[in-house]
Amino acid sequence: MRDAAASWLVPDWPASANVRAVVTTREDPEGQPESIRGFNVGTRCGDDPAAVARHRACLIETLCLPGQPRWLRQVHGTNVAIDPAHQEPEADAAITRTPGVVLAIQTADCLPVLFAADDGTEIAAAHAGWRGLAAGVLEHTLDAIQASRIGTMAWLGPAIAGPSYEVGDEVREAFLAHDPEAAAAFSATRPGHWTCDLYALARQRLRAAGITRIFGGGMDTFTDPRLHSHRRDGARSGRMASVIWLAR
Repeated sequence: MRDAAASWLVPDWPASANVRAVVTTREDPEGQPESIRGFNVGTRCGDDPAAVARHRACLIETLCLPGQPRWLRQVHGTNVAIDPAHQEPEADAAITRTPGVVLAIQTADCLPVLFAADDGTEIAAAHAGWRGLAAGVLEHTLDAIQASRIGTMAWLGPAIAGPSYEVGDEVREAFLAHDPEAAAAFSATRPGHWTCDLYALARQRLRAAGITRIFGGGMDTFTDPRLHSHRRDGARSGRMASVIWLAR
């Protein structure tokens, strides 16, 4: 792996030594002139396909990945792909126990959540925007993981933070319908609107599901210029990649 730590993010969690994970940023490790979107790996946000292809190739080269990332067609749902193929299955989470299979999640405000079994035999990655989070994408991912809940840890990647994320009543009501204690993650701003703390909601869901070791969180894609943010940049926003794999 080339030294990408200066511009990309490495999870701060006590995962097994064979578990590798990195989150890209807007910064290009090759120092190429920044495009309007910066280092973007998303193929569905209007960027130049050639630029996206170069960025994806750079991702593989920079991290010395053991294979092509297994990209998903993310739809803010709860489907979980097991050892996803290269055809981009429609899913918002993926799991593997196979060394060399690189799982990849794309985000630009939504919350990427990475999972690892303590013994380094299994990993997972989930895309948790508010819709997927409310619908149970984290619980569906954990249901598909073979490792025990007590033997699994989670890391919360960069997402939009509560003070930057205003939502309507429908979002708050979706979470409160599942658990009234979710009210603690919302603060009123103006009639019918609330700030929404995705990190707090994810931690609440994970703990309720039996995950006690939760790391990461605390970043804000909206205020951090290194990070992609769709709410901040709109159509000009690219996508970050959260990649995780088991070393051979």
